[in-house]
Amino acid sequence: MPVFKTSFNGYSVKFSPFYENQLAVATAQNFGILGNGRLHVLQLGPVITERAAFDTAEGVYDLCWSESHDSLIVAAVADGSLKIYDLSLPPASNPIRSLHEHARECHGVDFNTVRKDSFLSASWDDTVKLWTVDRPASVKTFKEHAYCVYSAAWNPRHADVFASASGDCTTRIWDVREPGSTMILPAHEFEILACDWNKYDDCIIATASVDKSIKVWDVRNYRVPVAVLNGHGYAVRKVKFSPHRGSVIASCSYDMTMCLWDYMVEDALIGR
Repeated sequence: MPVFKTSFNGYSVKFSPFYENQLAVATAQNFGILGNGRLHVLQLGPVITERAAFDTAEGVYDLCWSESHDSLIVAAVADGSLKIYDLSLPPASNPIRSLHEHARECHGVDFNTVRKDSFLSASWDDTVKLWTVDRPASVKTFKEHAYCVYSAAWNPRHADVFASASGDCTTRIWDVREPGSTMILPAHEFEILACDWNKYDDCIIATASVDKSIKVWDVRNYRVPVAVLNGHGYAVRKVKFSPHRGSVIASCSYDMTMCLWDYMVEDALIGR
């Protein structure tokens, strides 16, 4: 099996939406606590080759590919900035834009897969911001969370709807056309580190928490979770629904394991 070893610790991996053998990796020195960062763009094959690498003064916590330009990547950086890179340009011409409005670390980014012209950033300054690639300033700022926002995720079918996961123990549902959040899920009793929408049912969302669990919610009736998935030994850092099977979820944890779940069956843990 081909292996590529990064110099720094990995924080996020995303496949290109245009090329099945191309992916980007966000990394941070010293587990993101202190030090530099690097964004790698890798070409998969019998041997993994590095197409490009971009260094940052602080750790890179997350990234997303543009849904409309096959060469653009947005990186979330620990200094609070968002950096946009264009793979069609030489390294000296990158980043093509550095967006610095967040007052603290930028921890998550997500590109709109429906409208394909905008992206979200989630920050430890308790806010989520809406951006477009062609504008030097954010379009809108969403301020309701009482603590760090770790993740923001667009709904896969509704171009104006997204969810945010926060250290204030809530996940909020937003419509960018509305002045405030449209729904508040008191999803966990501890910090929520990630959320993701089901790709086949736009009312189903999963949340991952410091309480070691993943919970699945139906926003049409969110008083009680659809499923509670226990099995990790430490905080759950990331959660993602499968793009191929609606009931399958992947999660990764600070217990250094990655788990596969089917939340529709009794024995939900199907792989570790």
